[in-house]
Amino acid sequence: WPEVEGGGLVAITPASGSVGPMGAIVIGAAAGFFCFLAVASLKPRFGYDDSLDVFGVHGIGGIVGALLTEIFVSEDLGGMGLAEGVTLGAQFWGQLCSACFSRWLIAEFSLSLSSKSLEVLLADCGWMKTKNMKGWT
Repeated sequence: WPEVEGGGLVAITPASGSVGPMGAIVIGAAAGFFCFLAVASLKPRFGYDDSLDVFGVHGIGGIVGALLTEIFVSEDLGGMGLAEGVTLGAQFWGQLCSACFSRWLIAEFSLSLSSKSLEVLLADCGWMKTKNMKGWT
């Protein structure tokens, strides 16, 4: 189960200097669990192409690690403590904005490539008279 090991490492890497040993173990175990679920359940359910399980390990592991770091950085749990003005809500909001922006960017880029590819394909097949896809024959 390499996604479990990889997911744990992805999640704990940014938190390694600010959480205690037990917090690191919990973050790694939780991220491994969620990464395994993403690879075993999410990918087959939605059918996206991810032969190396990059999203399931790095995407999910990074999100889980970022959210759990805020919890286990607490001095009560062996961490270094929260910086002044930092909250779990702000961390969650940052993750949500980042995910939405990434989704929008990927959709725009994919649609742009798809329309250019379709235009080239139709022109090569002789089904288009002009480059702007007007005047089907």
